[in-house]
Amino acid sequence: MTDFPALSGTWVIDPAHSSFNFTARHAMVTKVRGRFADIAGEIVIDGENPNASSVTATAQAASIDTGNAQRDGHLRTGDFLEAETYPELSFTSTEVEVEGDEVTVTGDLTIKGVTKTFTVELDWEGPAKDHMGNERLGFEGKFEINRTDFGVNFNAALETGGVLVSEKVVITLDVSAVRA
Repeated sequence: MTDFPALSGTWVIDPAHSSFNFTARHAMVTKVRGRFADIAGEIVIDGENPNASSVTATAQAASIDTGNAQRDGHLRTGDFLEAETYPELSFTSTEVEVEGDEVTVTGDLTIKGVTKTFTVELDWEGPAKDHMGNERLGFEGKFEINRTDFGVNFNAALETGGVLVSEKVVITLDVSAVRA
């Protein structure tokens, strides 16, 4: 990473220029894509010891958006996210490994009160200054979860075989952070 010590400090995730997207298979024939519109978080970079850096992030469960109001309403219920009882999905890093431009973050992902450890390899995009003079960092990453590991168990068997909703969910992150 170019001049990592200069990046020391706290960086706040810019929700207007970041996304937490997901994809799940529906009826075994298509993929439904969605996102969480209300996200927040911060990245704390230790420029002298990059592996001591940390990441925290949250997404509001009620902000789930698949482009279909009826489906989104169902996803907020106890069949899926149970948003009233568990209003937030969260991630807290437990380990950060930096080698050149490769960043690997391991941490605890919590959905519906269930916490599992995941590792995400991030592609470094940045730093840069935007048109307003703000210093920005960018990261992109992708990983898979099994939704049933988090108690998201709703499903229905299909007459033709298979199930209505895949257990595998692909999470895609595109993060832009601004120096605090």
